[in-house]
Amino acid sequence: MKKIVLLALASLPAMVFAQGGQYSVQGSIGKLNAPAKVYLRYFPEKKTVTDSAVLTDGKFKFSGATKGDAPMMAYLMLNKKGTGASYDDYKVVYLEPGTITVNSVDTLGSAKIGGTKTNEENAKYELASKPINSAYEALDAKMKAATDDVKKSDAFQKEINKTEKAIGQQSKQIDKKFIQENPDSYISLSLLQNVAYSSDYPEIIELYNVLSPKVKATESARKFAELLPKLKNVALGATAPEFAEADTAGKIVNLSSFRGKYVLIDFWASWCGPCRAENPNVVKAFNKYKNQKFTILGVSLDRPGAKDKWLAAIHKDGLAWTQVSDLKFWDSKTAGLYAVRGIPQNFLLDPDGKIIAKNLRGDDLNDKLEELFGKI
Repeated sequence: MKKIVLLALASLPAMVFAQGGQYSVQGSIGKLNAPAKVYLRYFPEKKTVTDSAVLTDGKFKFSGATKGDAPMMAYLMLNKKGTGASYDDYKVVYLEPGTITVNSVDTLGSAKIGGTKTNEENAKYELASKPINSAYEALDAKMKAATDDVKKSDAFQKEINKTEKAIGQQSKQIDKKFIQENPDSYISLSLLQNVAYSSDYPEIIELYNVLSPKVKATESARKFAELLPKLKNVALGATAPEFAEADTAGKIVNLSSFRGKYVLIDFWASWCGPCRAENPNVVKAFNKYKNQKFTILGVSLDRPGAKDKWLAAIHKDGLAWTQVSDLKFWDSKTAGLYAVRGIPQNFLLDPDGKIIAKNLRGDDLNDKLEELFGKI
């Protein structure tokens, strides 16, 4: 299983094709019998649906109608005790017209899935991603083997961050290659939505233009296309779009009021685990460079009615810079303006308000500020 990047993502639209029809998921997992169950979980129209099937001599089957919403990503989950769905042993499957086959000796995680176009393309992508999975497994093993004292050392953290960054770059190249070689694949559209997080507009539009007319006609691709002008507006070298939000005391703060300083616009939220894990790095950078014409403007995607949680997180994490929020969760006006679909995410502006860097996390933030201000 490819490692999931530590990032809180907005719900992306399901890939939709106007092709109603019946799907059938037919599987075999060794010789398992009751109480073992397989669960099928999918998310139509932002709802969560979970079906289950008892294993009989290892066999199970699900069937249903796509109703024009195929292919739809779903999860198959195995629980040998039959006590409920969990992600301890799972596999991604795409529901689409046809017979989808699932075969394994003992676990779903090691199952081979095929039978339909999208599932066979996904299997092709998983094979290409094997080196990435192996690299992350080796990294995880190294972290688990390290003592607590070693884990706390700056040298170890720098080594881990450097390795993660290298794996991430390799993963991105694999994703880009798949998109370029498979322009008519629904998987390519999904990968493009992920690649867009760590890419600038010229790279994103180039990959989008690779997609076939059929893929571009999907609802998901049309929604993604609506983001392209916003992504262009926040490309490197562009002047950051102006916005005004209320701070913790209710006072309206304008982005333009920070002109003359380098400003890090930091999108985060109190509920976002990866954001909270990144906050110590941001605090360290702020304390180190706050006297060098550098400041931070935090923009929170906290939920409506959760101002107390937002304030508590600011206090607990020691975020001593200006914080603003309209408390509208993923409907945040400013997040929408900046095409933010995942957090933590940040934009570094120069004193003239131009975007000079993006998504500076861990050592990358300190390295960029050191490049601007010198060693302190």
